[in-house]
Amino acid sequence: MKSEGLLKKKCVPCEGRGIKPLSRADAQDYLDEIPGWSLDDKARKISKEFKFQDFIGAINFVERVADVAEMESHHPDIHIHYNKVLLELWTHSIGGLSENDFILAVKIDAHK
Repeated sequence: MKSEGLLKKKCVPCEGRGIKPLSRADAQDYLDEIPGWSLDDKARKISKEFKFQDFIGAINFVERVADVAEMESHHPDIHIHYNKVLLELWTHSIGGLSENDFILAVKIDAHK
């Protein structure tokens, strides 16, 4: 299973390495391994909404996400709406998706 392999990997910086964003097909292959995540229309971002009992539950989750993101040096866009947290992942430096986004998604799911 690809997701188990992703869980063991570490995000690698893309800046200055000439890395191109994943194609829609490649992104979809990764997406199939991370249930609940969605690919946007342009295949440039993935996102997932998490729902909690209350605001404090949402904030506690955001703190766990922040810890994982810092460990990976790869950071999601985070939107908080009372008891819901929407995470968007994409590799800003390449303007699209990289394997890093899927590594972080798997690790976030493991820390929910």
